[in-house]
Amino acid sequence: MKIQDVHASAGLTGFYYDDQAAIKAGALNDQFTYIGDPLTPNFKAIRQAGESLSIMLVLENGHIAYGDCVTVQYSGAGGRDSLFEAHKAKTFFLKHIKPLLLGLDVSEFRANARRFDTLQIEDKVIHTALRYGITQALLDATAKANQVTISEIVRKEYNIEESEYKPIPIFAQTGDDRYLGVDKMILKEVEVLPHALINSVKTKLGIHGEKLMAYVKWLRTRIMEKRLRDTYEPILHIDVYGTIGMIFDDDIEKCFEYMKQLSQTAEPFTLRIEGPIDKGNREQTLEALKQLKEKIDADDTVHVEIVADEWCNTLEDVKVFADQNAAHMLQVKTPDLGGVNNTIEALRYCLNKGIGAYSGGSCNETNISAEITTSIAIACDAKQCLAKPGMGSDEGIMIVKNHMMRTLALIESRR
Repeated sequence: MKIQDVHASAGLTGFYYDDQAAIKAGALNDQFTYIGDPLTPNFKAIRQAGESLSIMLVLENGHIAYGDCVTVQYSGAGGRDSLFEAHKAKTFFLKHIKPLLLGLDVSEFRANARRFDTLQIEDKVIHTALRYGITQALLDATAKANQVTISEIVRKEYNIEESEYKPIPIFAQTGDDRYLGVDKMILKEVEVLPHALINSVKTKLGIHGEKLMAYVKWLRTRIMEKRLRDTYEPILHIDVYGTIGMIFDDDIEKCFEYMKQLSQTAEPFTLRIEGPIDKGNREQTLEALKQLKEKIDADDTVHVEIVADEWCNTLEDVKVFADQNAAHMLQVKTPDLGGVNNTIEALRYCLNKGIGAYSGGSCNETNISAEITTSIAIACDAKQCLAKPGMGSDEGIMIVKNHMMRTLALIESRR
């Protein structure tokens, strides 16, 4: 099955680009925007609209395969590519990449994905967003050419041991609406919650960590008060963007003692802390997380897990963090890895190393990228899967949950 025609359209994502450096430096909220000048290159404002580029591949059988090029909310931070400008990317794509796609046989995915994920134009690897969207479309095309689900194509081409296809626990994020959003998640019995976006010491963590401590206490109480079934016991997963390290000057012992108190406050629920320390580069961040994990693992009274995110961006990064056993769970932040073939490889690598494989991504994605990466999470039996896009929680939960259940129903119907 070959590609007969190729189209592209510029559009929007489910959220926004945020200048993480400016926010961590203390930028103040002005309703939904921020006051101040951006610090990260290519940002025109601290918060600006997220952009997407939809790739459409018209196949010989008339089917159309889709993929969306996007980058994460905090583009340009933690070693990532700069934010993605869709109209510029469209011109580039139609000139340089469309001719390479026309006539391409999409009966199989893996070789095509590798080719476009490593594609260089004018001696430079193309932007991660383009690699992400093009390979999504190629994966969708292969599934449609073979008249099966994306999950089945992934398992076949990557020789993943045939086992039961099952739902993946969904991790939902509240954004700044961290109280109302939790109520929504409890009502829908989301398995992992709430993310909470703790990206500011002054307004969200507290200079002594007191604001987050109070929030965890509220979170525990709220779940127990509002859950409809006593058997509903979600995992509490909170992203702190290195702010715990900031208030304790990256002192491992002090960070450990604080996280121990957090875990005791969260009981009886399991607590995960994403990004407790960010040292500004991969090597030092990895070493700090590794030391922190060793202290946690050595104390049977501490029930908290570390999740690595910042500086764990590429397939190579994931492998290094996994080899060093630097966290209990690694976020495979799907847009950061470029081609979705790398997402598949990263999730499989984590599972083979016995480390939690979190199929993540960003609120700044689209329904298309969310559905395709959810299919990959199912195929790879990830430990959890991010509800995306957006920060309204309802929309992302619906898109990921419904796509997951549709995929499983289709696979089951053929068995």
